[in-house]
Amino acid sequence: MTENLMSNTTLALLHASQGDTNRVSNGLKALEKSKELEKIESAAQDFEAMFIAEMMKPMFEGISTEAPFGGGKGEEVFRSLLLQEYGRLVSQTGSIGLTSQVKEEMIRIQEQVNIKGNSLDE
Repeated sequence: MTENLMSNTTLALLHASQGDTNRVSNGLKALEKSKELEKIESAAQDFEAMFIAEMMKPMFEGISTEAPFGGGKGEEVFRSLLLQEYGRLVSQTGSIGLTSQVKEEMIRIQEQVNIKGNSLDE
């Protein structure tokens, strides 16, 4: 009788610990998923910022600058950095809305890859 009680207790503890493991595993998966979503959000935002900067580039090509403070290689570099910053600021406002569309597409692609990967593992 004591052996039966011990084995039942051991079995119950084993099931309980497995349940905790599953809960921890699910928590880790949720954390990994949230980190993946942060990466996707960041990549989508960066893409929109780059796109906006490239669209603004022709607007600044016609602006002439005069000596002694304008022109030259330094201004080319500065203008490029300035356009990148403008693109980043505009993308943060969400007024263009490209980030959300790119993010949705990246998530859809990632889900398809995960589904294909899971079917290959089985």
